[in-house]
Amino acid sequence: MYYKQYGNTDMKVSAVGLGTMRYDDALISAGRLSECAEVPLYAFEKGINYFDTAPFYCQDKSEEITGMALSQLPRDKYYLSSKTNFNALRAIDKNITRDTFRRRLELSLSRLKTDHLDFYHLWCVLNLDAYEEQCNALYPFFEEAKREGLIKNIVFSAHLQGADIETVVETGKFKGMLIGYNALNYRFRQSGIEAAHQDGMGVVVMNPLGGGLIPQNPNTFSYLTEGTDLTVAQAALRFVASHKEITVTLAGCTTKAHVDDAVKAVEGLEERPAKEIVKLYEGKGMGLNNLCTSCGYCNHCPKGIEIPKFMDSYNQKLLSGNEDEIAARLSGHWGVPIEQAGQCVACGKCETLCTQHLPIIERLREIASITSK
Repeated sequence: MYYKQYGNTDMKVSAVGLGTMRYDDALISAGRLSECAEVPLYAFEKGINYFDTAPFYCQDKSEEITGMALSQLPRDKYYLSSKTNFNALRAIDKNITRDTFRRRLELSLSRLKTDHLDFYHLWCVLNLDAYEEQCNALYPFFEEAKREGLIKNIVFSAHLQGADIETVVETGKFKGMLIGYNALNYRFRQSGIEAAHQDGMGVVVMNPLGGGLIPQNPNTFSYLTEGTDLTVAQAALRFVASHKEITVTLAGCTTKAHVDDAVKAVEGLEERPAKEIVKLYEGKGMGLNNLCTSCGYCNHCPKGIEIPKFMDSYNQKLLSGNEDEIAARLSGHWGVPIEQAGQCVACGKCETLCTQHLPIIERLREIASITSK
């Protein structure tokens, strides 16, 4: 296993970590949790020492399964992270207080069979307004828990764009971050991971396979495998892990074979700065004339349409060839009503701002038409 330094800490973490939201759903439904627990134990045997979990994952059983496995191991031999936010706290009590925060944290610790978390995330920050609201309300509780030794490092998890990530990094409140990053979106989040790395933060990456779109479209992404004996999925993991700025690349594993794939992806890993990687891959793969890179410059709609999220969702159709993927992405990932696309008045402001000159108005009309079928 290849190991990296976590930011400016003394922690050495595996270049791939286990993301624990992919435990076998059928086994969970059947109550066979101990069989799911074999996966993190196997990952540890293979050298993985970073484990990421959260409330609600896997029918709300992920923390329990992960704790069932890792409690069999020496606590100083692995690193464990979980998460909280307003939604997680409201599942405990609709009134968010210090007591609510503490009860959620203690529930995670109990399920994980541990007395502390190495990393506790301010979870799923979608925009700067949400970040400020939740950080202002919850950060003092994080600090108190840290003073008491219940958590070792305060970190955040976000779906922000590069410049917004930089804004959060500049606050100096966090030791690390968890961010979605892959061969599809690296251009618009690159500045964020560079800023975090330069600030001495650890950078953990989720969604390295683009929500499954990369391995599901092997011909499109075959360029990632050039000069290797890797599969497209393995090469996509290596693409992310090879960034000097990225500390841990999370692999969601359902089986031991998935763990083997993740481990193989970082064998003999060579790290490069993000700027060098861009030069290696620029111009390869799907043409950027069609695929939105979610830079966000178009996000100034006078009707309040969240255009970057709609264009990201339209990417799913381009990659899969399936129109249904647009609605699935909007509702499942972004939580945006598809009907919003119909509010477009074709003023053209977004297309003027688009650095790729995409036919945004036409795509919004197409998305809006889905609702009438």
